[in-house]
Order: sequence, then C-alpha cells, then structure tokens
Amino acid sequence: MRSAFAGGSSIRSNQGRRRLRVTASALALASVLPTVAVAQTQTPPSGADAAPTEVEEIVVTGLRRGLADSISIKRRETSIVEAVSAEDIGKLPDVSIAESIARLPGLAAQRVNGRAQVISIRGLAPDFTTTLLNGRQQASSGDNRAVEFDQYPSELLSGVVIYKTPDAEVSGMGLSGTADLRTVRPLTFGDRAVAVNLRGEMTEGDALNDDIRNYGGRFSVSYIDQLADGTLGIALGYAHLDSPSQNKHYKAYGYESFGGVCEPSAPGSTCTVDSVQPDSADTALLLNGQEIFSTSRLNQRDAVIGIVEWRPNERVHSILDLYYSKFEQEETTRGAQWFSNAWADDAYFTGVVTEDRGGSSFGRSGTIHNAVPIIRNDRNTREDEIFSVGFNTQYELNDRTRLVADLSYSNNRRRETILETYAGYGRGTGGVTPSTPNVGRTLDVIDFTVNDDGYPTYAEGLDYADASQVSLGDRAPWGGWGHDGAIRFPDVEETIQSADLKIERDMEGFFNTFTAGVNYAKREKSKRVDDYDLFLKNGRQQVYVDAQYLETPVSLDWAGFGNVLAVDLSRALDVYYDRAPILDANYFDKNWDIEEQVTTAFVKLDFMGGRWSGNVGMQAVVQNQESTGVVINGTEPGAPITPISVTKGADYLDILPSLNLIYDLGGGHRLRFAASRTMARPRMDEMRANVTPGFNALVCTGQTCPPGSTVNPWSASGGNPNLEPWRANAFDLAYEWYVDATTYLSIAGFYKDLETYIYVQNGTFDFTGIPLPSTASSIPAGVNISPIGQISLPANGNGGTVQGLEVSGALNFGTVWAPLDGLGLLGSISFTESDLNPAPDGQTVRIPGLSGTVYNVTAYYERGGFQARISKRFREAFKGEVVQLFATRGYTEILDDEQIDAQIGYTFEEGPLEGLGVLFQVNNLTNSPYRTRLGLDSGGTTTADGGALPETYEEYGRQFLFGVNYRF
Repeated sequence: MRSAFAGGSSIRSNQGRRRLRVTASALALASVLPTVAVAQTQTPPSGADAAPTEVEEIVVTGLRRGLADSISIKRRETSIVEAVSAEDIGKLPDVSIAESIARLPGLAAQRVNGRAQVISIRGLAPDFTTTLLNGRQQASSGDNRAVEFDQYPSELLSGVVIYKTPDAEVSGMGLSGTADLRTVRPLTFGDRAVAVNLRGEMTEGDALNDDIRNYGGRFSVSYIDQLADGTLGIALGYAHLDSPSQNKHYKAYGYESFGGVCEPSAPGSTCTVDSVQPDSADTALLLNGQEIFSTSRLNQRDAVIGIVEWRPNERVHSILDLYYSKFEQEETTRGAQWFSNAWADDAYFTGVVTEDRGGSSFGRSGTIHNAVPIIRNDRNTREDEIFSVGFNTQYELNDRTRLVADLSYSNNRRRETILETYAGYGRGTGGVTPSTPNVGRTLDVIDFTVNDDGYPTYAEGLDYADASQVSLGDRAPWGGWGHDGAIRFPDVEETIQSADLKIERDMEGFFNTFTAGVNYAKREKSKRVDDYDLFLKNGRQQVYVDAQYLETPVSLDWAGFGNVLAVDLSRALDVYYDRAPILDANYFDKNWDIEEQVTTAFVKLDFMGGRWSGNVGMQAVVQNQESTGVVINGTEPGAPITPISVTKGADYLDILPSLNLIYDLGGGHRLRFAASRTMARPRMDEMRANVTPGFNALVCTGQTCPPGSTVNPWSASGGNPNLEPWRANAFDLAYEWYVDATTYLSIAGFYKDLETYIYVQNGTFDFTGIPLPSTASSIPAGVNISPIGQISLPANGNGGTVQGLEVSGALNFGTVWAPLDGLGLLGSISFTESDLNPAPDGQTVRIPGLSGTVYNVTAYYERGGFQARISKRFREAFKGEVVQLFATRGYTEILDDEQIDAQIGYTFEEGPLEGLGVLFQVNNLTNSPYRTRLGLDSGGTTTADGGALPETYEEYGRQFLFGVNYRF
C-alpha cells in the first residue's frame, strides 16, 4: 500500500510495521498546494536494494516532505541531478524559483537589484546553462540565452531538476548543466484539490521615494481535478505578485593622485607649487568621483498555467501545457553625483587625513572645494511577456513499443524605458554650450569620509532640495555632456519553435530500453535599442520645475548628504524636454537579428543487470546559424553614418556521446560515474554581424612612410557570426549514501576540459568599398593605403579546464535519536577552480561566473504543525555580467555575497481550522550588502601592493512577509 502524507510530521507506526514497495514518487504540487498531503514512494536502485523493503509508514509535511521528494528524484535519476521539490519551494515563499534553486549543491545565484535572478552551475556563466519547461527549451528576454528565473513564480511549479550530466534523450542540454522547470501532472496527482495562498510583504523602513510604495503582496489560487472516470485531468493556476524593493546605492568612479594641484591663497590668485596644500595629500589616492542614489522599485507579475492531461485508454496519453506571464517593473531613482577631481573647476582639497592602504597613501577624509553636484531624477520601466505552449502525445504501438511526439512554442519579449535627467543648483541664462561651460554651475564645498565597507559620509553646503534654486539642465564639467538627459528603449524578443519525435522499445536482457529520435528547434532573436538625447526646450535654457511636477524631496541622509529635488518625470518629461535621436556607431552596434536552426538526432540504451544500471547514448547535432547586422560604410568626421545591411552565418556538426553509470554497493551506498562530450551555443550578442570601422589618419606620424610604401590605417570592432560553440569533455565521479527518506550524503567530483573558449581577439577585415575619410589626405602622397585592417572581435581560442568538488547532505536528527525527530540540517559546499584564461596576451583573466567556494546551509524544526527554519547561502567573489552605461552589458568584479532568510509558521492539523496555515518570514535577515571592486582581474586602480579598491556598495534592506494559506 502507499504511505499517506497527512497531518503531522513524526514517523509513526500504524498497527505495527507495514510492507511498502519503495517506488518513484511523482513531484507533488506543493508550491501550488503548499500543504496538500500527497502519497510518496521511492524507487530503489537495482541489485542489492531492488527487493521490497519493510519500512515504517512515514507521515511528513513541510520541509521534510519536500526534502524527501528531492532525495527520491536524485536517487532514481540515471543522470547526476539536484532537485527541489514543490513543497520546498512552496513552504519557503520565495519571490521566484531562483531563490530556491540557488541553495542546491554546485549552484550559485547572482543578485540583481536585490533578487536572485540568473544562476551559475559549477563555476560557469549562466550562458552555459539551458533552461527547460517540462523538457522544452525556453526563450529568454535577456540579451543572450540565460533565462531570468525570477520571471517564473514558484507557486505554479511543482519542482525543478538540475541535470549536471547529460541525458542523450534531452535535446539542448547545457555545457554546465540543464535546469528543467516542471509543472504538475493532474492524473499522476490523483486527487481533487483547491489551494488559496495570500501573503503581504514590505521592506523595512520608510519608502526611499515617496511616490513608490514599499509594501505589496502575493496571491495565488490553484485547482486540480480528474474527470471522465479518471481519464481526463486538469490543472489551473493563477499567481499575482506585487512586490516592492529598495536600494541605497553608492558607486566610486575611481581614485587618483592629484600631486602638484594647488590651493589658491585667495580668489583669483595664481597657484604656485609652494602653495600646494595639504602636503600630506600631494600623492594620496583620492576619490575622483562618486554617485549616491535612492532607488525604489515595484515588481508586478501575473502568471497563469493551464494543463490538460488525457488518457482514454492504455495506448494513448496526451498532455497540453500552457504558461503565460506578464512581469512589469517600475523603478524610480533620485540622488546626486559629482566629480571630486582636481582637474575640474580648479577644485582643491583641504584637511585631508591620510592612511596607509596597501603601501599607498590613501585619503580617508577631508574637504573638496569647488565641487558641482549633478542632481539626478531617473525613471525606468520594464515589461516582460512570456508565452509557452507544448503538446505531447504518447502512443503505445504494442506492449513494448511507444511512439512519442512533442510540439512546442516559446516566446519572450522584453520592452524597457531607461530615462535619466540632470539638474543642479542655480540657473544660468545663456544656455549650456562648450563656449560657456560654467553657466549655471554653482560651486560647493563638501566634507567627505570614506569607509572601508559601507557608505561614505558627506556634508554638503547647499540645499539641493530647494525648488527655487535647483534647476533642470546639464551640469557636467569640461563643457558638459552636451545634452540635458537621455532616454533609451531596449526591445528584445526571442521565439523558439520545436518539434520532437522519438520511439521507445522495451527489451529483454542487460539492455532493457532502446530510445531513438530527432528534435528540430528554430530560434529567432532580435534586439533593438532606440536612443534619444533630451534637450530642454527654449534653446536648452535651464529652468526651475513647477510645483505641480514635484514630489517630496528624497533623503540621502544614509550617506550624510541631505535632501535632493524629486521630479515626477511621468508627467514632467514632455513638458520640459525635446527628444533627438542618437544615430551613432553605438546605436547601430546594439541592433541585430539572429536565427538558428538546430537538428538533434539521438540514440540511447538504458541498461540494468546485477548491481549495474545506467544508460549510454549519442547525439548528432546539426547547427545552422545566421546573423543580420550592419557594416558602417564610412568614418567621415561629422558626416551622417551610413549602415549597410549584411547577413552572414555558418554551419556546424557536433557528435556528443554520453555515459551514465551506477554501481550499487548495497545498504543505500552507491557509486556514480559519467563521461560525456558537451557543448553550448555561443552568446547571441557576440554572434552579431555588426562591424564598426575606424581610420587612423596619423599612421605615418613618427615613422617614415616613403612613396610606394603601404600602410594599414583601417581598424574595426564588431561581432562574429561564424562563432563555433563551446565544446568540452566532461567526467563525473560521485559517492552517495541514502540512509532514509530525509537523510543522505553525497560527495561528487567533476572535471570539464573545454577544447575552446570564446574571447575577444584580433583578426583581419577587408575594408574594400568603404570610402576613405577626408582625414586620409594627411597620409603622404604616393603612399598606398591597404584595404586590409585589424578587427577586434569575439573568436574561438584556447580552452582550459574547470574542476571541482561538491559535498552535500541532509540529516534528520530523529534518525540518530528518536526524541529529536523533526529537527534537521541540510546543506552543501562546493569548491571550484579553473585554468581557463580567456586573454590572447597571456594576462590573468578570470572567467565569468566562477566562484571558488559556494555553500548553503539550512537548519529546521517541524513538529506538531509548528515549522521553523533558517537558511544561509554564500558565494565567493566572482566576475558577473551587469547592465552598464548606454543600456549595454559588461562585466564587474562582484565581491563575496551572502544572504540569510528565516521563517516560522503553524499549520492546523485538526479541528475546524484544519488545513489553515500561517507564516511569517524575513528575507535578507542581516541586510547583507552587494559590493563590487574597481577593475577586473588585474586591471583598475590598485594600491602599491596590487590590492583592489572598492567601487559599488548597495543595501536592499530586510523583506518581511506574512501569509495565510488554506487548502481543501
């Protein structure tokens, strides 16, 4: 008989010991139905453990229920996998599945705006990971292939399985791993159920911007039923998210020594070297620029699933999956930025206190004179819309042979508005032009203190919240930025259409199942970014903002700066600004189209005999890629840019064998070995066909260019539509010990030998047909100008290895001593290293996504309906990809990152309130900061001993949630 998971969380004896066959359990709907009781059995390994085993009936709920399901999946899968069951996700009410799978062994999340968003598996960047929904590839709204997991609500998923070793039957496997998001199967679920969840949430403290609230909530409802005598199953779910977040942001632009820059003894006097003050700061590293912003963000998401499962007889089994979500984000940022730079506005420092920092003199505190803060009012919006549909039918040709067909479609579109505006103290009357760079720029005196790990503190002299003194307009030094703001409209869309056909046949003997098939997938992705400069009306005259467009001033007291002017840009933008399109080389380089057609044929044999089990398989992957972009036809200074459309591509074939082998030692002990050849398709933005040329008219300066000689003044940068995939040979070895349903130990080692890695290299390009600019006249007559020049572009280069060790486990202390039942601990630690060095000149360069050490630990207690847990995850410093200036993406060095979450709850197990649960949770319990350092790898400003200097420091605050759920 099956064990019943009902109310209560202890291991009970039910009229003595009952005989149970431990078979594979289906993933439950726990996120959809966080407290619904579902029966669970387990599949044993082959060999010694294959016989039925007598165990006591296990009745568990909560975390242990999810843990038992996860261990069952990990144990029964032939591939090496990690899993999160739905109950685990549902009981820990994460904003998205990203927060939950980030706790799995060998996985690490990157926080974006305070939330886990993209995932690295085994030290490799998110680009190396494929994301599936019910086994089907999912389109991404990012600039590349990495799926942003925070777009998927945990409430509508039944679980996630992370494949660390390939299965030849699954097309599109990632090089580092594959994440398969799964929804419930209503016929497997087997019961009618309805669940309703309601949670309120807020961020600590007052809202940083008064016009964006800091409270919200979540609501979900799910329904599962079986109709037509159990032959038709349906599952419907809806989840609404209204979640605020806040961000106190500081960034240092750099540090510089201003030795020899002097302080005038009186206004208008001439500086001499002897008047340099203070002497102690002559060679000190001083902060040369900074920004302090208060950001408020509101995330709203509506998502629905619909699942229809039909099994009219033993031969036909069909499933239709539908998923739709719309994710909207509204972000308001206000604050100040300024250059504390001795080369701007004759600025100078007084009262500088220095200290030794890594052998360098470092300016800890002091006063900057002649600083000009720029007041920022920014407003960003983002909308992501996802639609996925899949239809799968299995037909039993006979008792041994099955034919399976699957059709799917996935579309993801992201539309953004990125808006920034500038203001400052005072108002000029002559406009802002290069000939009058200081018009309307009022000088200030600002005290500063730089902290080692935290926000600097400032004390400004002027009131930047005074609407009668602060006006809109460009306030940048050195003649200004040439505009009064900017607005950009990124638009990214990706579509995947896929068809899969396979045949399965059961056999007798050591090889028990033969599977063969073919998958065809067509992926199309386009990116557009429309850029506009903003100019104040009336000839860029600086203007005060009318009171009707003002909001409550924003406080920057957390950095000691005081209040700054707050403008409602949703209403004021078109009142004060005109737009002018930016059609520069950067604009054309950000727009591209990619099309891929990938056909995968595979064969696989599953085997089982004695203590051995596993599978062996092979894929043949035929890839056709095509990129459409532009070559900019001309480099004439001041002339309009003329783009020429170009389409290029390539074809590749990869043969990918794989082996997954299990040897059962008996008593719950087993060994696993896996060997495979894996691949990952290149980044899509690096496949763009765009080329931006340059011309060095001074090529003969400083060298002899006699008549008849040839020079190569052409150069360019761009993408590479001929990029080959990343390819690797991978090996895994693991030991596993399964003690009982909620206790296990796993030690796994992996080794990946990447044959090639993609990094920026120099190649040659034929510039024939691109007109010579007028500056070419500076090249002496008679000198030949070659059309062949150098191009800097991403290309396949030398590879390297990535290897690591992962230790994970779970312990229910009741296994050791019965009175401790309900108290438990689970966690993992991973160590990863690599000799990959993606740099052509041999300099040390870290690969993105690699953290040397990652660990996760959760302690829990569950008994009598009471639940409590605390979790911590840690990720060592790594190179991460972030959005940078002009809506482009780049890398930064993200320092050690950690997060602690805690929750308590109670579920009524009997009486009139049976089925009702209450929950209180605090996320980011210790208000852990997000930090980066200046420079990447060996670059950036450093101290004398090579030590790095801090760049970004952000705090998001604690997030409080209180919820109730009811199931019936």
